[in-house]
Amino acid sequence: MTGTTTVRPQLTHMGINVYDVDAMEAFYCSVLGLVVTDRGVGTTFKAQLVFLSSNPSSHHQLVLASGRDPGSPATSINQISFKVEDLDQLREMYRRVRDHGVANLRPLNHGNAWSMYFSDPEGNNVEVYCDSPWYISQPHGDLFDPEAPTEQIVAETEAVCRQDPAFMPVEQWREKVRAQLEARA
Repeated sequence: MTGTTTVRPQLTHMGINVYDVDAMEAFYCSVLGLVVTDRGVGTTFKAQLVFLSSNPSSHHQLVLASGRDPGSPATSINQISFKVEDLDQLREMYRRVRDHGVANLRPLNHGNAWSMYFSDPEGNNVEVYCDSPWYISQPHGDLFDPEAPTEQIVAETEAVCRQDPAFMPVEQWREKVRAQLEARA
């Protein structure tokens, strides 16, 4: 296949089947700050659809589709992840989620990112995270206090990261991945 271009689709949004579109819309708008960009009933997929985004360059990042079978088993979604810019924004989201009374709020330090996990109204696992400047091998997860001072969180994270044999600055890791992708082109 010489002369062909390597195509690597980029994940841009997720659609989930839900029991209660209104409750899920309210949750994702009030807790995560998404806005409704469109709504309607599908022409080929006869479901109520609500399109949500937090990025003016993306028509939608999440689609809620009505009609989830009430007898269906628990969700098969591992997580729905949202990225914020830094620890200050993660801290703000932590407080927003906590103050909303959301169940199962779990802050985890992955070394390469700081995350908090919680459940949406239908039991889907939601993650809000920000990147750290380091790479360490995954999976890795330690509980941390997102309300601790940023300097303390960063210092503690760096100390843990430096103990990992795979430790490197994230830019070095990204270059390694770029080289892997180019080799597969």
